[in-house]
Amino acid sequence: QVQLVESGGGLVQPGGSLRLSCKTSGITFASYYMYWFRQAPGTERELVAQITPAGDAYYSTSVKGRFTISRDNARNTLYLQINDVKPEDTAVYYCNDRRFADYWGQGTQVTVSS
Repeated sequence: QVQLVESGGGLVQPGGSLRLSCKTSGITFASYYMYWFRQAPGTERELVAQITPAGDAYYSTSVKGRFTISRDNARNTLYLQINDVKPEDTAVYYCNDRRFADYWGQGTQVTVSS
């Protein structure tokens, strides 16, 4: 009964910032790697960031320097801070506790437009 609930997306102008949240349940959150993915129109779902149980973060080259992944183990929640957003960041963003997953939440839409 794993549940993944993404939130925090919305419409933002280029150069702006957003903070996405992923509330989890049904897993021992603090023991798991966590991941953020995104899927833009006409593209495959791509991995953008990951974080280890210890808090070590890794990023795709397209977002490194602009995105920050973090976790709050007390709230079973994963975060993605997105700074200096660009039009190519427009996508549905998903979190997961698996790198190769069979299940997904609803995702949260980020739209970057002026």
